[in-house]
Amino acid sequence: MRLQEIDAQELATLLNTNENIHLIDVRNHNEIIQGQLAKAKHLPLHLLPLKMIDIPKNDKVIFYCHSGARSAQACSFLNAKGHDNVINLRGGILNWARNGLPITQH
Repeated sequence: MRLQEIDAQELATLLNTNENIHLIDVRNHNEIIQGQLAKAKHLPLHLLPLKMIDIPKNDKVIFYCHSGARSAQACSFLNAKGHDNVINLRGGILNWARNGLPITQH
């Protein structure tokens, strides 16, 4: 299955809809304290195999990290496990910030 991706502007628009979307940040704790997308849940990439049962199979699930590489790995892993609803944020939180979109500080 080909990796599904979304860009920052598309995600910002999608988050303003009433659609049921799950946003998951796969960065580690040291990165999270620098800021996160609003409404994102934190699930470090290394814990994904242990927590994949908690990832919904029927709703859109959008993963992001710093640059998009680790979140692409998360999507590929879940695709291989039968999830076809996972989407990678292209360029990660870096691209989100470059587009002037809001980041929540902790």
